[in-house]
Amino acid sequence: MADPKGFLTTPRETASTRPVADRLKDWNEVYVPGSLLPIISKQAGRCMDCGIPFCHNGCPLGNLIPEWNDYAYREDWSAASERLHATNNFPEFTGRLCPAPCESACVLGINQPAVTIKNVEVSIIDRAWDSGGVVPQPPGRLSGKTVAVIGSGPSGLAAAQQLTRAGHTVAVYERADRIGGLLRYGIPEFKMEKVHINRRIEQMRAEGTKFRTGVEIGRDLDAAQLRKRYDAVVIAAGATVSRDLPVPGRELNGIHFAMEYLPLANKVQEGDFVAPPITAEGKHVVVIGGGDTGADCVGTAHRQGAASVTQLEIMPRPSDERPAHMPWPTFPMLYKVTSAHEEGGERVYSVSTTHFEGDEDGNVQALHLVEVEFVDGRLTQKPGTERSIPAQLVTLAMGFTGTDRANGLVEQFGLELDERGNIARDASYATNVDGVFVAGDAGRGQSLIVWAIAEGRSAARGVDRFLTGTSALPYPVKPTDRALTV
Repeated sequence: MADPKGFLTTPRETASTRPVADRLKDWNEVYVPGSLLPIISKQAGRCMDCGIPFCHNGCPLGNLIPEWNDYAYREDWSAASERLHATNNFPEFTGRLCPAPCESACVLGINQPAVTIKNVEVSIIDRAWDSGGVVPQPPGRLSGKTVAVIGSGPSGLAAAQQLTRAGHTVAVYERADRIGGLLRYGIPEFKMEKVHINRRIEQMRAEGTKFRTGVEIGRDLDAAQLRKRYDAVVIAAGATVSRDLPVPGRELNGIHFAMEYLPLANKVQEGDFVAPPITAEGKHVVVIGGGDTGADCVGTAHRQGAASVTQLEIMPRPSDERPAHMPWPTFPMLYKVTSAHEEGGERVYSVSTTHFEGDEDGNVQALHLVEVEFVDGRLTQKPGTERSIPAQLVTLAMGFTGTDRANGLVEQFGLELDERGNIARDASYATNVDGVFVAGDAGRGQSLIVWAIAEGRSAARGVDRFLTGTSALPYPVKPTDRALTV
């Protein structure tokens, strides 16, 4: 145990954020650089090293949290990094982007603020990078087997790194112009600067992983060619089909999916554009959807100089405290104030969009909504609550419905789908097609980054066993385990 009295004597402290007025002037991460350095060891010392560490169950990766908390408390950063990497290929991603279900499951959280697990995690990995402790780990020998990974999001990258280190020759295919999937073009720079992706890609290249950008399987290269070229295929293409809003006026200019809007802002930071083709500058912006993607749109609109930002959510406002029907150690739905919400804007709950109104040129200018409530378990409109709000840019951030089928990937492989429209797989992540596996959102449906990495690692084990007859790779989660899917 790190500090036997730490949870009694040390209050919870988290990373400091830069003043709103300062951070809205740039796209750098919102946190004060180095703000964790003076506090993180004591924060790690709050860990009680429970006899049954429920944080392990809260995290799909099975992170060895009490172990690296102890090392961080003792400031043995090298050992802490080793324990962190034992279960997680990319802790710098999860330490910035994961909603931390591990903290919801922390035993200390029963009656006190939970351990700052996420802050400890990111401190360990950032120190490891800064000290040169993260180095390539090429395999000792090659198996002679080849694997194609379709998709370079967290699931595809995790599978690729595990399989490369197991000795297989791996090529990652990405349809975009850069590696990273939604990490690259869906996550704004202020949440995770892309240097964190770039240096992982360089590590993976040094280990032997090959990357092929600008190649969409199904269009640029068909499934038959891919199967002929490789001994196994891992589909980690994500669930990228955005949920639409089929109401009158949807065809008006200025209404975009979040994943049309956010990537263009990121491309400005990559140097592809001087100004984004879709911008919130000077406009009244409405974001439909109250989740993390919606918050990303809010923060992006603020930085682009929006005149106003309003975020709409059809569900009621979540509780500030853990609801009775979501007891510890489950992952509760709570009211969250993200860094983007700290920066301004209005959040409106229990409303539904009825239609959009346009001007004479076909541009959206207003959104009409109505309040809703649950009646007999169904959302019902409340009469007399209709109103309109100005809207010159609308982003739809209502989640995703499944894997993109427009490119022919599913049909060309001959893949079966499950009842939810995801690619079906068995306990080894194998599809109905011999030698073809699926991991991440493509098989699971929209979920968390920790599930994506855990599934990538698990699918790698299935592929390794298929190719060699045995595998020593880890198996964090089974495809049927949906305990913490959101």
